[in-house]
Amino acid sequence: MRRVNTTRWALVVSVVLVLGAVTGCSQKYYDERGKADGPVLGGRGDDSPAEVFNFPDGFGNLATKCVGPGKRAYATTKGSVSIGEDEVIIPANAVIVDDPSCARR
Repeated sequence: MRRVNTTRWALVVSVVLVLGAVTGCSQKYYDERGKADGPVLGGRGDDSPAEVFNFPDGFGNLATKCVGPGKRAYATTKGSVSIGEDEVIIPANAVIVDDPSCARR
């Protein structure tokens, strides 16, 4: 019986797994499926964190943050519901409202 070098085998398996993970999570992968963020003027947007309110499974979570002088956005996450053998995607929703607590720039 031929003896397999376990270190070399482990290295090959690790490289294949890492390449598969990196390839599957590439920006192009998300862009092609319409799941990536939209382009931002100047290539840089506001990366400040949002306040997130978690809801039970089956309901979209809610996030909120100031998005401009005197404006606040509320957004839900996208969800899905199984109806028989089909999965129905519930789109995310967003609303922007006046909020005087959002600092004027």
